[in-house]
Amino acid sequence: MADLVYNTFKRHLGSGLVDMDDDTFRIVLLGEGYVPDAGHAVLADVIGHEAPDGDGYSAGGRELANTVWVQDGESVRFDADDAQWADATFSARYAVIHAAKTVAGVVDPLVCLLDFTALKSVSAGTFTVRFNESGILSLS
Repeated sequence: MADLVYNTFKRHLGSGLVDMDDDTFRIVLLGEGYVPDAGHAVLADVIGHEAPDGDGYSAGGRELANTVWVQDGESVRFDADDAQWADATFSARYAVIHAAKTVAGVVDPLVCLLDFTALKSVSAGTFTVRFNESGILSLS
């Protein structure tokens, strides 16, 4: 589950600026220099802390595959396939998910942050962000 849901995402969701069913979502990895702040609103607020480009990671992260926004009983959850970077050599502390779109002057609105709790590294291997069994984000 997300460790932080950005404040503006809640407003964007309610106003329809972010469409969980139809928008494209991307995951970007951040280094340990980033200080999580629920007040950040768009990718530009965090991109200065992105994991280094190269060695299996490209600037801008990657698109989430097979995203779903479904109701399970009394909860609604957002989920996707785990994100992977093959042949990778880099480190990251956080993952940020954002909607890859521009709407009403808002460019790449942030959704949530996943905190790995420590710097996670890989050397000539596969870096995987495993999403919680309950999904990336859940509203109850």
